[in-house]
Amino acid sequence: MVIDQSRFTLSIIIPCYNEINTIEEVINQVKNTSIKSKQIIIIDDFSTDGTREYLNSIEDKSIKVILQNKNQGKGAAIAKGINFAKGDISIIQDADLEYDPNEYEKLINPILFNKADVVFGSRFQGAEPHRVVYFWHRVGNGFLTLFSNIMTDINLTDMETCYKAFRTEILKSVSIREKGFGFEPEITAKVARMKCRIYEVGISYFGRTYEEGKKIGWRDGVRAIWCIIKYNLFIKE
Repeated sequence: MVIDQSRFTLSIIIPCYNEINTIEEVINQVKNTSIKSKQIIIIDDFSTDGTREYLNSIEDKSIKVILQNKNQGKGAAIAKGINFAKGDISIIQDADLEYDPNEYEKLINPILFNKADVVFGSRFQGAEPHRVVYFWHRVGNGFLTLFSNIMTDINLTDMETCYKAFRTEILKSVSIREKGFGFEPEITAKVARMKCRIYEVGISYFGRTYEEGKKIGWRDGVRAIWCIIKYNLFIKE
């Protein structure tokens, strides 16, 4: 079925921190996607590598640039971006080229066809290419997803994925508390509790190494475990 692009606007929320090597290419890829009506929101989390200065120099008025006044974390950046989202659908896009903006249509199709309210892009299903990187990251992702599934009673394959698409009114109705990478288990717990219709689609994944700028580490995994417990058992709003 062909998408009628006159029916919707897509808001793309791009949190970034120290991504001077990739931010320009990410912006170009997002601008050149097949989605015609889109809103691009970039939130810089107080970068120190030149990213902030580059974003400040952008003259394209169709791009909303928000500069945090201190480093607060990915979750805080996303929460700030949500406030400015005006599209019918919103999607989270990392600034590191690990995820391909050309796959937006695949992600938002279940929402457009009124099958889903939230769509997760799974790095671990489907036939798309996946870079082979860290074994223990895969084990950790599998454990966190399993633990989250036990708590939420949903059967995701990739809870920690960046690529999540939402009906914007649903995303705006969620109060985001987590400042860092705990955003992923928090939002998962909350949309599951809201009984949202959740879908998964397979996506490609071009993972980075730490030498290439990957930031997430074992401490974030420990925090994610606590967030799964916290937002499924203790904090219900």
